[in-house]
Amino acid sequence: MTDETCQQAPGPSGPGDPCGWRAATERALYGEGGFYLRPEGPAGHFRTSVHASPLFAGAVARLLEEVAAGLGPGPVDLVDVGAGRGELLSGVLAALPAGFPVRAYAVERAPRPAGLDDRINWRGTIPSGIRGLLFANEWLDNVPVDVAEADPDGVARLVLVRPDGTETLGAPVSGADAEWLARWWPLSEPGSRAEIGWPRDEAWAGAVGSLDAGVAVAVDYAHASGARPPFGTLSGFRGGREVSPVPDGSCDITAHVALDACALPGAELVPQRSALARLGVSGARPPLSLASSDPAGYVRALAAAGEAAELTSRGGLGDFGWLIQRV
Repeated sequence: MTDETCQQAPGPSGPGDPCGWRAATERALYGEGGFYLRPEGPAGHFRTSVHASPLFAGAVARLLEEVAAGLGPGPVDLVDVGAGRGELLSGVLAALPAGFPVRAYAVERAPRPAGLDDRINWRGTIPSGIRGLLFANEWLDNVPVDVAEADPDGVARLVLVRPDGTETLGAPVSGADAEWLARWWPLSEPGSRAEIGWPRDEAWAGAVGSLDAGVAVAVDYAHASGARPPFGTLSGFRGGREVSPVPDGSCDITAHVALDACALPGAELVPQRSALARLGVSGARPPLSLASSDPAGYVRALAAAGEAAELTSRGGLGDFGWLIQRV
């Protein structure tokens, strides 16, 4: 059994042959019966900015309007990569002005959910020739990657995993894996780990390349060179709780993204709290005077401020990275 392939199920005499985390994750998330193909979708297991507040979709709607204004007359495209079950697109369409000329595309490997807005085109791949906004919220963290660990001699080796989550060290990394680690996440301290991010770099470059004109945005848990986590970030989620990552299809498998490695020339990388502030999302409390002049309005504004505070909080969703690429 090579590092690049995993058997589909445990064998009769053991827990299954080991392979790299990239192949194991691909099978567990997107293979037959994979975690991301289940009817409940990601929202059944964890909460993203999209689920935290409609303010997030409203901010994306304002960003789309800004992009459209810069492109001039005519309809614009809105492409949601890693669309889940269409929650973000549904929210953006609801927030846009009536009659706004938009072509909406959801890019997702799961089947189209029942009852989705007819205006949303459901696709398995990113369309080409996009003129507008491509938005990828928590997509790159689920692009499978391999994991490396430095052995007792400080040699970076590929981490192999069985379907039950049992790990072992394989051969020293080489080729593209070794080149990426040397540039973006060097390992030398025994026991230190890294997620090898070049598949995400390639995925993002392909997504940006699908734009003829407009803006591409990737939003994700992120870290940057000089502040990489010493033991990596590979983790699992199921039913709203963090669990051990086991590549058997029972949980989400995710790892934070080296967004600085993904960035193409001219890109801007900012925390979510800054990006949302530009788009009018503020956690500031409404003035107390509003409570006497418009009590109902004050309650609504206070609730919105609380939702905005969650989206922009330090140590929480506000720390997400926004990678912004203008084409």
